[in-house]
Amino acid sequence: MALPGSLWRQPASRGLVSHCTHHHIVVFLLTFFSYSLLHASRKTFSNVKVSISSQWTPSCLNSTAPELRPYELWNSSHLFPNAEEATLFLGTLDTIFLFSYAMGLFVSGIVGDRLNLRWVLSFGMCSSALVVFFFGTLTEWLHFYNKWFYCCLWVVNGLLQSTGWPCVVAVMGNWFGKAGRGFVFGLWSACASVGNILGAFLASCVLKYGYEYAFLVTASVQFAGGVIVFFGLLTSPKEVGLPELGADEDGSVEEDANRPLMSNDDADDDDRNYSIQATDTDNQPKAIGFFQACCLPGVVLYSLAYACLKLVNYSFFFWLPFYLSNNFGWKEAEADQLSIWYDVGGIIGGTIQGLISDVLQKRAPVLAISLLFAVGSLFGYSRSPNSKPINAVIMAITGFFIGGPSNMISSAISADLGRQDLVKGSSEALATVTGIVDGTGSIGAAVGQYLVSLIQENLGWMWVFYFFILMTSSTVLFISPLIVREIRLLLHERRLRMLAE
Repeated sequence: MALPGSLWRQPASRGLVSHCTHHHIVVFLLTFFSYSLLHASRKTFSNVKVSISSQWTPSCLNSTAPELRPYELWNSSHLFPNAEEATLFLGTLDTIFLFSYAMGLFVSGIVGDRLNLRWVLSFGMCSSALVVFFFGTLTEWLHFYNKWFYCCLWVVNGLLQSTGWPCVVAVMGNWFGKAGRGFVFGLWSACASVGNILGAFLASCVLKYGYEYAFLVTASVQFAGGVIVFFGLLTSPKEVGLPELGADEDGSVEEDANRPLMSNDDADDDDRNYSIQATDTDNQPKAIGFFQACCLPGVVLYSLAYACLKLVNYSFFFWLPFYLSNNFGWKEAEADQLSIWYDVGGIIGGTIQGLISDVLQKRAPVLAISLLFAVGSLFGYSRSPNSKPINAVIMAITGFFIGGPSNMISSAISADLGRQDLVKGSSEALATVTGIVDGTGSIGAAVGQYLVSLIQENLGWMWVFYFFILMTSSTVLFISPLIVREIRLLLHERRLRMLAE
């Protein structure tokens, strides 16, 4: 009979401490901040939307820049006749980015498995930094404004940024095995929110000099991070002569099926072939097909649920500073700093809810309760008064109940789905399932950004929040069969414990 969760988790924690070296800490920090920098550059675009919208309309031209000839090509920034059309185009850029990012996710894992992870990650970071520099800084310095040029750059940026997530998760999977994985990957999953906070901070510090300097600073920091990753990241313990993971981490079937994971590539149960970079193909399982992965229990339901939830979560990511400035009339730099509280709430929510789901060894009920509270917090935030302290508190609460479930689905739940008994031991199944869930979520988020701009332009911000409430409720609806099943399992386990006593 399997031991209770509180018993088998204690040896795992001791195993984690005994195997941790300074190399593990360096890998943790490098992967953490490399993905944080990628998110920081994305956050910059949402933080400066008001300034970009003003620059692209006739109401505000840059009078301090030198005149270049011909005037129509270099000095005219009349891309749109009014701010409403500029806002709609900004939403279109968000949609373009997310669509290209979603498509890239489905293939970037394959690239990372076949090439050196350090090369792919550093190339993605440095190339994306150059694209961001061209988009926001160089075009403004040259006064070159063109809608098609912006669209092409943002497609390329989405594809390049999609290399980040699979690579950092793969490296973490090589270094951190089963022992203590729930705690390690739960802490590590805050990298996206930390990146949002970092991006908002960097942008707000230099925004008074012009939005082009916000892009310049974040692109420079990201490029420097890519260089550091290229020279400093170790993708596997074998590179420094450490033994491969898994030799002393045997666990029961119940432990493997319920333990939360973050990696999409370290689920190989062959203890002698744990690293995803191993070259012994005889012991590696056969890769599961895309349609086979879609047929696994729970994959389609969680993918559809995540499409709705990521739509809401990324709408806050892309539009929150713009909403605060546009709806309350606050300065853009102040709105950028205030938007940090949403990410703070998401970090706390993901940690606490992940811990609760570890104790219960069930995910869906925790998600359902959090999302029901999220509906109430969205309704309350839509009616927030023109007060920064009150707005910040309600914003943090909203981030707690939306960002937390979003982190759980994209990490622990995706890994749980890829480690079902039907595909147990197939690291390729885990990567495929994670790509399906995250890619479907990104597609939903891409469609949502365009819908948000349309709803805001025609109906106003209040209807945007009604749309968010509808999507959050749809998330609960999609996973309702799983909620019912897991609640029944909890009740059944409780009855068995009572009979055993």
